Amino acid sequence: MNEIRSTTELPALRRDIELHTEDGHVLVGELSVPESGTPVGTLLFLHPLPTAGGYMDSHIIRKAALRLPAMAGLAVLRFNFRGVTSPRGRSQGEFGHGVDERMDLEAALAFIRAEGLPTPWVVGWSFGTEVALNHTIDHDVAGLILLAPPLHRTTPETLDRWNGNVTPIVALIPELDDYLKPDEARERFAVVPRIDIIEVKDGKHLWVGEKQTYRVLSEIVERVNPSALPLPTTFG
Repeated sequence: MNEIRSTTELPALRRDIELHTEDGHVLVGELSVPESGTPVGTLLFLHPLPTAGGYMDSHIIRKAALRLPAMAGLAVLRFNFRGVTSPRGRSQGEFGHGVDERMDLEAALAFIRAEGLPTPWVVGWSFGTEVALNHTIDHDVAGLILLAPPLHRTTPETLDRWNGNVTPIVALIPELDDYLKPDEARERFAVVPRIDIIEVKDGKHLWVGEKQTYRVLSEIVERVNPSALPLPTTFG
């Protein structure tokens, strides 16, 4: 047996995709699905802040795409927000400060529907959590998973809108986060009491290290396909 490491790529069917926004931009991305059978769930990842180096290959997102189709039977869609470049290519457009990215999110949701995939859990990381909170409320999603939300661009008024909605929301708050630590997170999210706030001991905003990666991926799978837990740590 081989130990699962940061570069481990487990079997899946992977293909490059393009998303088309309502304002005419083409975004680049990738869809990964299990090698056989129908996915039991879909993860739509929204990456961290483009101006701080966030992109579809930010490590938690890349590792989810490399592991979870095989480990948990999940489809994983990841893409570059407008104006963002990765080895996959460059998405057209320019950084929209979390506003124009609404159209990027909607293009991804439309693609998932067109593919006939299960209604997605939207997984945002940092900036991606703000796009999720600000723009998914009027869409059919299975739930939101927020990884290290900074709440820089999400107002109390926007959070309050979620009180009229029953979509599950889970927030993973790193104990040592640079922007929003657990006590402040509980205070800021108190406007929506039903949000499930999970403090991750020793966690940091970038979730560095295999221990933190395993914890994050396990928390995601617990919501989407808990029968796949515990996630394996070896393969082959």
